[in-house]
Amino acid sequence: MGKNMVKTILFAIIMCYTFVCGCGFNMSEIRYDEAVNMTPRLISLSGEMDTSGVIENVKTAIVGIRSSLANGYSVGSGVAVQSGGYILTNQHVINGTRGITLYFADKSTAGATLIWQDASMDLAVIKSNVDMPYLECETKDVRVGQDVLAIGTPLSLAFQNSVTKGIISALDRTLEISNIDGTKSYMQNLIQHDASINPGNSGGPLINSSGKVVGINTLKATDAEGIGFAIPIEAGVSAVKRLSVNNGYSAPFMGVFGVASDYAKIKNFNVETRGFYVMDIEKNSASDLAGIMTGDVIYKIDETPIYDYLDLRNFIYTHEIGDNVTVYLIRGGKEIVLTMALGKKSLKLAQ
Repeated sequence: MGKNMVKTILFAIIMCYTFVCGCGFNMSEIRYDEAVNMTPRLISLSGEMDTSGVIENVKTAIVGIRSSLANGYSVGSGVAVQSGGYILTNQHVINGTRGITLYFADKSTAGATLIWQDASMDLAVIKSNVDMPYLECETKDVRVGQDVLAIGTPLSLAFQNSVTKGIISALDRTLEISNIDGTKSYMQNLIQHDASINPGNSGGPLINSSGKVVGINTLKATDAEGIGFAIPIEAGVSAVKRLSVNNGYSAPFMGVFGVASDYAKIKNFNVETRGFYVMDIEKNSASDLAGIMTGDVIYKIDETPIYDYLDLRNFIYTHEIGDNVTVYLIRGGKEIVLTMALGKKSLKLAQ
């Protein structure tokens, strides 16, 4: 996004739990349990199962995360979604990390390396030092009313692999974030659900009754019961696929910040067509140099329809820095076609 997003929420609290030195979990209590099968493999269920069956099958792909910080450590959760130990979690779980320790279902531990992070989506990919089982991801068949499980490590590592159950309450939610510098940012395309989540659930998966990951839990409303939010798994899958082939992959940078046109209308912006409404542009970015302006509505790039932030992200992760693309947009009721070479990401956490 065009602003460096700090996760300070006016009406919702980020799901991360930070300990000061000396007050954390006693790691000597963790013991190895050989009864759990940690053989690296894709965990694929043949169909829908009851809650206990899903949990028994998927738990080996879910980890507790301890991230060492300058003044203590934070606890979060993660889920493996690709062979080779590629784990998705929240960016705020590992932000500022000086070292990552993973806690597996069999009570063994391993180190991990941070290989990618994006604060604008609050997602990160870490790579386990040992291979492990991983789960399928469901990017299309996600429906309101669907049963879901939230699995993670609430409060402390002593509660690893805690499970709560709920339903998907709504899709494509957008939350306005108040930044420390007084600016506004937005978390977009979120899945709203009512499975209970607590500090430490950050980065843990939201799983359907077929054992597939539909989202990554990130925050909940503090002034209401049963309102939690997960980032759709689709937002991280394209990045993981790229990184599993090339750990050094760096996504191209367009330098546009905006929201879906439907949400822009709710915020009383003058929007004439459906697409991605541009609210801000990074100075000297590819979009700025190509002539994209605030108030433009991007509805297509090359042959890919663009309706919201997730569409834009998915398009970006199919390309390389330097690729030439054609952007179709509406400005003042007129169609404009621009070309640009996708740039390199600046030091700002933007897209």
